[in-house]
Amino acid sequence: MAQDRIAVLGAGSWGTALALLLARNGVPTRLWGWNAEEMAAMAEKRENTRYLPGETFPAMLSVESELEASVDGVRDILIVVPSHGFVDLLQQLKPMLANDARIAWASKGLVPETGSLLSEAVKEVLGPRPMAVLSGPTFAKELARGVPSAAALAANDEAFSAALVRRFHNTRFRIYCTDDLVGVQLGGVVKNIIAVGAGMSDGLGFGANTRAALLTRGLAELVRLGRAMGAKVETLYGLAGLGDLLLTATDDQSRNRRFGLALGQGKTIQEAIDAIGQVVEAVRNAKVVFHLAQRLSVDMPIAEVIYQVLYCQLSPAKAAELLLTRDLKPEGI
Repeated sequence: MAQDRIAVLGAGSWGTALALLLARNGVPTRLWGWNAEEMAAMAEKRENTRYLPGETFPAMLSVESELEASVDGVRDILIVVPSHGFVDLLQQLKPMLANDARIAWASKGLVPETGSLLSEAVKEVLGPRPMAVLSGPTFAKELARGVPSAAALAANDEAFSAALVRRFHNTRFRIYCTDDLVGVQLGGVVKNIIAVGAGMSDGLGFGANTRAALLTRGLAELVRLGRAMGAKVETLYGLAGLGDLLLTATDDQSRNRRFGLALGQGKTIQEAIDAIGQVVEAVRNAKVVFHLAQRLSVDMPIAEVIYQVLYCQLSPAKAAELLLTRDLKPEGI
């Protein structure tokens, strides 16, 4: 079983849920987080009382407060930290990793400073190596409770993909594999931005018609950006794209949707962030995606008005007006 050991780096709700899943599947799992004090409390109480109270850590799950100790003797690493801390963590990891280390992540976002995919950051910092990304329509609390769920796993190495699927899969969690790293990553980025728009729409009281239109046209924006970056369209219509978009934009467990809802109801950006109390990935990624779309000459009007609401003091009501008064055009992608 030693060769199956995996280190999960990031002890928020999603990282903890994945660590619980792995350990319950019999995989020796180490869980590490940034805050040593919080990790010590988890080790003592055998649960993450902040994010997943009531979910007891199984015997296969150990808690580490030191990064080097968490990856010592471990070949396979699963990173689950917010995208703005991803590169910093890679740089800390670099001198600690074995030469044959394989890197997976379940973080959703782009590198804020460059607009790069996280896969590009892994290659740049750690060099070419087996890598994989897990993404899809999954809320941490539901996964931790064993609610039937499914996700997409993209990898550049078949052996690594198979090893991860074997560890993750059980009768309540199904994995669909692909080699489309670009598509799986983009789906997890753009859906958060569109979810903010859906939340704002509901906060303004617009109703189901508007939400359906936003999701449909938001998917079209994801597909346009994906094509420009070399993603497979079928990935974007799958679990990591459309599936995650539907989940994130329509259920109030979603931080990004709740953030948009608060904006639509008149809260300031800071008030909305404070009310959520956790990272809202769309806030940073809206800016990154806006500039990425401009650089690639991709038309993304919904993503653009979300950027303007967050960074240019555009009101949610005015954002809706701008979208509705755009020049008429055929529906095609």
